[in-house]
Parts: sequence; structure tokens; C-alpha cells
Amino acid sequence: MTKNEYQVTGMSCGHCEAAVRGEVSKLTGVEQVDVSAADGRLVITASQPLADADVLAAVDEAGYEAVRV
Repeated sequence: MTKNEYQVTGMSCGHCEAAVRGEVSKLTGVEQVDVSAADGRLVITASQPLADADVLAAVDEAGYEAVRV
């Protein structure tokens, strides 16, 4: 199991969280996605290492920007 944490900018509500969660959940190996608009935080638990580029692309697809913490 691996955990990756990111700071996401631009989220302000539950819809934002759902959009990010939906895109990130599509990545291979993702088992759990915790998103907090209030904290601007994204924590991903995966069964295999995830490439940061893939995560950042998924967050971008949802309409937001992220950086690895």
C-alpha cells in the first residue's frame, strides 16, 4: 500500500470534491481517495505506486491544480 498526499487549489464545495474523487478513482491501483475542499487536501491510498504526472493529470481533468506535499 502506498499513500500520496497533494494540495489542491480551487476546490470550494462537495461538488468539487466529487469531481476530483471521480477522476482520481479511475487511476489503476487506487483503492481510496480522501478529498477535503476545506483543507484543499487530497490523500490517495493505492495498491501500487502512482506516478505524480498521472495524478496531476486526473486532478487537471477535474478542473483543478495540485502539487505533491
